[in-house]
Amino acid sequence: MRFTYAEAMTRVDYYAPLAQAAEAAGYTSMTVADSLIYPEESDSTYPYTDTGDREFLDGKEFIETMVLCAHLFAVTSTLRLTPFVLKLPVRPPVLVAKQASSLAHLSGNRLGLGVGISPWPEDFAAMGVAWEKRGKRMDECLDIVRGLTSGDYFSYSGQFYDIASLKQTPAPTERLPLLVGGHADAALRRAVRKGDGWMHAGGDGEELDRMLGRLAEIREEEGDTRDDFEVHVISYDAYTPDGIKRLEDKGVTDCIVGFRIPYIVGPDTEPLEKKVAALERYAEDVIAKVNP
Repeated sequence: MRFTYAEAMTRVDYYAPLAQAAEAAGYTSMTVADSLIYPEESDSTYPYTDTGDREFLDGKEFIETMVLCAHLFAVTSTLRLTPFVLKLPVRPPVLVAKQASSLAHLSGNRLGLGVGISPWPEDFAAMGVAWEKRGKRMDECLDIVRGLTSGDYFSYSGQFYDIASLKQTPAPTERLPLLVGGHADAALRRAVRKGDGWMHAGGDGEELDRMLGRLAEIREEEGDTRDDFEVHVISYDAYTPDGIKRLEDKGVTDCIVGFRIPYIVGPDTEPLEKKVAALERYAEDVIAKVNP
């Protein structure tokens, strides 16, 4: 089992020391959140909280995802970073490919590119991208990022994008993992068809079991027998060694763990020392026992 440390919506100056502490404690990776805008007026709801409220995001500081990845790669040497998740179809895919290739190359292939479709129409509007047919746009973006991060000449002709044959260098020296987020059936199938793994955004255990079962069905339907397909999940089972074994038996490869609820209105007041102590305690109680 691999372990990913998750912290978001905290003080900007905490991220570097937290990444260094997670690396030293034996975590494989750390998540990096993505948020582009906070609209003053909106009737959208947040899909990953019980109430759908999004006011907790008002005033939160978000360093742009790829910029923060570059910063954290510069102060670590082994820690992997997994955007959780980059809102891909609102961005120009050629630019994303260039950013991802650059980060992967500079970091020694430590980027796992978690991507998803923003649930907010305002993101699309602010970026000048149509909300309609966003799933198809997402598919084309994945194809383009995949093709351009290969380092070879690549061309593309689709419904939304037409790209003449071109090349971007330097490229990653290993295949860039594309990790697709989302809970809808279409997202699970997209993860199998277009990606190298799936990222779970949280929820109750029964729903996770249903999605893991469905993911296994889709992989069988698609004839996917890859041994390196990644399954990243958030689960209460991740907090005990016995629970980790249960997750492994279900095909989970990466556990995402955090030690506070970030969906709070106002600033994060938890001291850095307390955050470091929590991630270190988990490493001693779980990671060291599961991966001695």
